[in-house]
Amino acid sequence: MASEIKELEAQAVEKQEVDVAEGAERTRPGKAYVPRADIYETDNSLVIVADMPGVDDSSVEITLEKNVLSLKGFVDFTPPENFGLAYAEYEVGDFERTFTLSDDIDRDNIEATIKNGVLRVFLPKAGPAQVKKISIKSA
Repeated sequence: MASEIKELEAQAVEKQEVDVAEGAERTRPGKAYVPRADIYETDNSLVIVADMPGVDDSSVEITLEKNVLSLKGFVDFTPPENFGLAYAEYEVGDFERTFTLSDDIDRDNIEATIKNGVLRVFLPKAGPAQVKKISIKSA
């Protein structure tokens, strides 16, 4: 049993804080973390599943600029009144992560849902390229 616990402790992963580019500053006070994410592929789409505890539909922002999909989740945590924190294993902060998309994604039909702090972004695959006949006009 002791060896199993040591193995689990060795596998524990710390939350990774977002690296801020040199000369840049966050516009919100506090820390920001990289959310853990899984990417699944179906026949018709890719699905990004990102863990963002404390984030709901009113505090998440998803943008697509050029080929970069940005996920941002904002957490507003207010500790309970009349209580002092004695010990913490979990730090509260915002979430930020970016993904570079390939040209195989249909950018016009991207959808997202969030429930219980789990964000799902559905990236439909673009259909096969259509052959387009170009008409020629005489000069």
